[in-house]
Amino acid sequence: MRKTDKKIDKNICEVLTDVCEVALTKNSGFQWLTHLVNYSSFPKSLRVVCVFDTNERLKAFNSNNGHLEFNATIQKALAGIGISINNAQISYDTEENCDKANGGKWAARFANITA
Repeated sequence: MRKTDKKIDKNICEVLTDVCEVALTKNSGFQWLTHLVNYSSFPKSLRVVCVFDTNERLKAFNSNNGHLEFNATIQKALAGIGISINNAQISYDTEENCDKANGGKWAARFANITA
């Protein structure tokens, strides 16, 4: 990773940490979020993954259009550091799904996400 990539990554981590901390208090079942990126094709390779505890809670979140507000919050936070992403670059998953499909191993689960 180049020095400039490290700086960008640090900035992404900072803004997404802020978004995460607010989301933890605001969204029932929300657990954490992370980002995946391949800096050789940045910013189009940037992916943000938001993780809930159960499928039931994620379904309730989506049925109330919570994902639309959350996507907008993520996009606004990243825009504040000059990074523009679209809704397709934000996805939602659950710890329940990872446990069932990947034995709780997120690295294996994320290997399927092309960054």
